[in-house]
Amino acid sequence: MAYLLDADAFIRAKRLHYGFDFCPAFWEWLVAAHANGSVFSVEKVGTELLAGDDELAKWAKERGDGFFRPPDERAVLALARVSAWASDQAYEARAIRTFMQAADYWLVAQALADGHTVVTHEVPSASRRNIKIPDAGVGLGVRCLTPYEMLRIERARFVLGPSR
Repeated sequence: MAYLLDADAFIRAKRLHYGFDFCPAFWEWLVAAHANGSVFSVEKVGTELLAGDDELAKWAKERGDGFFRPPDERAVLALARVSAWASDQAYEARAIRTFMQAADYWLVAQALADGHTVVTHEVPSASRRNIKIPDAGVGLGVRCLTPYEMLRIERARFVLGPSR
């Protein structure tokens, strides 16, 4: 199973639980999992991270297109299904426009096209003012997990070693 991480999964990791300064093992695990073919994201997420001009932006830049994949033909074709789903729901027009301009739209389409699982901190919402990734996932048959669920499924271990 391959996982596609949304921007917030990276941003919250950096700001909260897995800061580069005290938990480099998380970031090393992401790189290793990517090398094993199980962790990726999409180009649009990479673009969002690069706009941060911080340590996360530097990390994202070092990963490049291999980690933050440009859309392929299957993803572009899946955009139509994601768009049709969003338009067929009771969301406000502004919510649909916002969703279709965001990285989430591309992330869901790539996951739909390739059968990947989206990793996000977002939770479903009954609001019609916002399209959340898990709601799109349910509507389109795309599995969504939290970063913690992914780490548990993959049995990630961040074990303390000697001080440096």
